[in-house]
Amino acid sequence: MSLFHYLILSSLVFSLGIFGVMARKSLIGILISVELILNAANLNLLALARFGVLPSLFSQVSVLLIIALAAAEAAVGLALALSLFRTFKSSDINLFSSLKG
Repeated sequence: MSLFHYLILSSLVFSLGIFGVMARKSLIGILISVELILNAANLNLLALARFGVLPSLFSQVSVLLIIALAAAEAAVGLALALSLFRTFKSSDINLFSSLKG
């Protein structure tokens, strides 16, 4: 596979993630879509490093930071989702507008 193929795959995964964030009404679905977006960024960085566009060490460190960021986002997001589910007995994000104050 060439760099073009990896970039096309990454853009498709990114587009699916953006569509998921915009179309989902469930908080868990939105979190999964954000994970897709972060994985698309990882795929981009690794493909660019593989084909020599970016330095390999920079890309590997960036990917590890993005993985750590995704893990932290998942932990905080799931804790927030669990708390909101216990309060509202639903994961529909339209019900959370009453939190605005």
